Amino acid sequence: MYPINDRQYLKICAEIAKIMSISLSSAKKKVEIKISKEGSKTIQEKIQVAKNLLEICEKNERDKLSSSRILDKLMETINDEDNFLTED
Repeated sequence: MYPINDRQYLKICAEIAKIMSISLSSAKKKVEIKISKEGSKTIQEKIQVAKNLLEICEKNERDKLSSSRILDKLMETINDEDNFLTED
């Protein structure tokens, strides 16, 4: 698949990258995989796929399901175990 250089498409991919806390190239790759699964051909169809993926990311962000928030939650310590270390 050749790279898509449409300004609107790249802007949507940048928003996806920001929400998911990933690089722009990773976001573009996610969208391109989705495009290939759906078999979209025209640039407008590809932009629509990117918009759909952006809506899903925004919904997950509102529902507090973003990867950065999940990681933050996992990194929290329990009050009694702040100074606890395990040995290998």
